[in-house]
Amino acid sequence: MKRTLLPLNGLRVLDAAARHLSFTRAADELAVTPAAVGQQIRALEDTLGVVLFRRTPKGLELTPEGARGLDALRAGFLQFEDSVRAMRQGQSSKRLTIAAPRDISRYWLLPRLAAYAATDGDFRFQLIAADEPLDFTEANVDLALRYAAEPDEAEGVALGKAEAVWVGAGERICWEGGHGGDIRLSVADAGLALEAAKKGLGRARVPRLLAEAAGMDWTEAEPARRRYWLLAPLPQWRQAKVKALVAALTG
Repeated sequence: MKRTLLPLNGLRVLDAAARHLSFTRAADELAVTPAAVGQQIRALEDTLGVVLFRRTPKGLELTPEGARGLDALRAGFLQFEDSVRAMRQGQSSKRLTIAAPRDISRYWLLPRLAAYAATDGDFRFQLIAADEPLDFTEANVDLALRYAAEPDEAEGVALGKAEAVWVGAGERICWEGGHGGDIRLSVADAGLALEAAKKGLGRARVPRLLAEAAGMDWTEAEPARRRYWLLAPLPQWRQAKVKALVAALTG
């Protein structure tokens, strides 16, 4: 069955005006002008086909037609408020699931999560190792950290500069593919490349944010195609707990 489109703004104004028996005081409550209250009441009267208020020498008076539906109207608004509270209960959760590559998790993310968790002992985190794009809904992830050129279809906040730096010295350590006689070692990711450079196995080109987070001395900063992003689809991004975490991580 098709539902009737309810004039909710007009009904909210009716509730306020009926409680105060004054368009002026109703306007103050609703943060609008008395003229706007009067317009909403007239529009509601036209929609319902009844007169809701009369002006008398003693002031504004509610008609029997206007009074007849008030109890049900106010009960309905209370149910709306209950519904909103129920939907907001998830925002009170302090459990967050984050997907991120192991290397940036170790050097950059974990220290910041520790500092954030220290502000409230009720925070709980689940950290998932993920280097590739994932389905946020299927994986039940609140936030992802990814090394990419663009945030794609997700909402994204860029971390640091789109730059790469060289760490270590000697022959090249490769982690992004490639070939050549100067490559001494090939590894799976930037974190392993950085660790190999620390051990003196050669020099590696790694994201600047990673090198700085690891406390590595670096040289030869140069533009890079990719950078780290904090990513989430818009529904996750609307969550208060995600907004707060992103603010803490980027502040």
